[in-house]
Amino acid sequence: MGVSATISLSLLSLSPERKVKCYNGYFVNGYIFHTEEYGHRRKTYNSGVCIKGSTSSEFEVDYYGRLDEVMELQYHSEQNRVFLFKCYWYDTTDRGIRVDPHYDLIEINSKARHCNVNDVFLFAKQCQQVYYTYTPSFRSDRSRVDWLSVLKTKPRGCVEVVQDENEDISVIDEIFQASELVEPDRVAPSIDLD
Repeated sequence: MGVSATISLSLLSLSPERKVKCYNGYFVNGYIFHTEEYGHRRKTYNSGVCIKGSTSSEFEVDYYGRLDEVMELQYHSEQNRVFLFKCYWYDTTDRGIRVDPHYDLIEINSKARHCNVNDVFLFAKQCQQVYYTYTPSFRSDRSRVDWLSVLKTKPRGCVEVVQDENEDISVIDEIFQASELVEPDRVAPSIDLD
């Protein structure tokens, strides 16, 4: 471990500064996220978040929620910054999540909140963006009024490449894709909280 890594770790151990910066939005992982409040009256919906989860069993559970706040914590130097998302999480147990048998879409109960309300933070780098909408059968079945379908979005700048079965794989053209931004862009001006 180098000297700079040792210094960085020691600064992290001192706890963050008391000053926290909050933002209305944040660009990370190819997604533009907006807080629920900021995006409420906008035409685009950018506050849906998803985080890949794993359990001790064979089943993996993704967690779904809405972005409430974007916060930046700084640890006594400009290089030691951490961006956190504070989210409202939906329940991912049987009463809060299901798969629509007709459309094969994941649905969440918008009225069912995740039982561990103290576990609301995650690192911004862990997030994927999702969009919530009513299922196509919503109009005919009013019992589904609280259920929303989850649609995962693709990050900007990513191209999905499908290989043809007959294609010769011995000659592979290299595809250029810019690497992920090291310094994510902040979407809105900051507000300092003490």
